[in-house]
Amino acid sequence: MRNIWAIYKKEMRSYFISPIAYVILFIFSLISGYFFFTIVGTYSLMSSQYGQLPYYQELLNIEEFVVSPLFSNLGVVMLFLIPMLTMRLIAEEKGMGTLKLLLSHPVRDVEVLGAKYLAALSMLAAMLLLTFPVPLFLFAYGKPELAPLLCNYLGIFLMGGSFIALGLFASAITERQVIASVLTFGALILFWVINWAQNLTEMNMGIIFEDLSIFTHFENFTKGIIITHDVVYYVVFSGFFLFLAYTALQSRSWRSK
Repeated sequence: MRNIWAIYKKEMRSYFISPIAYVILFIFSLISGYFFFTIVGTYSLMSSQYGQLPYYQELLNIEEFVVSPLFSNLGVVMLFLIPMLTMRLIAEEKGMGTLKLLLSHPVRDVEVLGAKYLAALSMLAAMLLLTFPVPLFLFAYGKPELAPLLCNYLGIFLMGGSFIALGLFASAITERQVIASVLTFGALILFWVINWAQNLTEMNMGIIFEDLSIFTHFENFTKGIIITHDVVYYVVFSGFFLFLAYTALQSRSWRSK
């Protein structure tokens, strides 16, 4: 545990010594603020036009017309930003030649991966914490339900964690950060849209494609619904790519012997 803590602190320092953390946090805050402003503006306009009609009063709820679209859009933003966050985790160590030095210490590969994964998760948590004006504004000027809002935060955190695990694997198989970023982005896009092929294949294969899609499992969270299968999907997805990253580090150790 001491080794993980030491590497974790080193990773967090490296994020904030370089501009990368500030750039990612600023871009995420700016875009999320813009999305929230436009979505709330649209909701306000719809409420003023149709809010007097009893039928539309029941349909125009904050969760469906504000919270759900906002977090769906934030998921797309993370699709672009997470590869920038993870590209340096292992690839930078390889490029600078410090990975071999790090692994020569009494530190296990799993501790290195665990610390780097936790550091990236901390950055993800910081990104989401910057959206704190959203619930403050909603509760100050509306009457949203707390449970669906928390459900959206849980879903986007789980999905972001799976993004990071895939990015960590991509960073572990190359020495170039740009290649790691492109590999991560390309793989995430594939897992995002793989369900589009469900109607082009047989029923059984279509179900598989639908179930492999990252976004499919996120949709239930945006609706305020927590389904065990969706949680398990993100946990297994993250665990699988962390295992692949661990295997990549292990294979490097075998080649060096």
